[in-house]
Amino acid sequence: MQARMTKRLQKDLEAIQKNYKDQFQVTLPKNDLQIWHIEFTASKETVFADEKFKLQFKFSPEYPIESPEVIFIGKVPDHEHIYSNGFICLSILYDEWSPALTVASVCLSIISMLSSAQKKARPFNDAEFCKRSQGRGPKAFLWSYDDTKC
Repeated sequence: MQARMTKRLQKDLEAIQKNYKDQFQVTLPKNDLQIWHIEFTASKETVFADEKFKLQFKFSPEYPIESPEVIFIGKVPDHEHIYSNGFICLSILYDEWSPALTVASVCLSIISMLSSAQKKARPFNDAEFCKRSQGRGPKAFLWSYDDTKC
């Protein structure tokens, strides 16, 4: 398992460094392939124009069979599918994960979700959910997707 994860993560990292070096800045905070920080700037034509955000990816030894845990860290965008604790309601991170997805494709999906926002707003149940989720990761929940942008 560990060898498959390592090989795939090295491939994903090389692809980002080759194809997305201007869009994504990747750091490995513990010099460990299992935790990545990816910084990006939101598109100019969006409600988040030129704002910088950072995602944290945590990979289990079962990656890419199992999805990574992906959250926003630092500044969290005010978006209807992103909780103030950084948790992201996006189906490909949970139920609709496929091993064919890459780190870059997940980042692009999140950027697309941000770009489609018409206004800055938190999910309607943000305070309640964040209180209930303390000490747990986003994959500990059964997510329900209320629209097609999730």
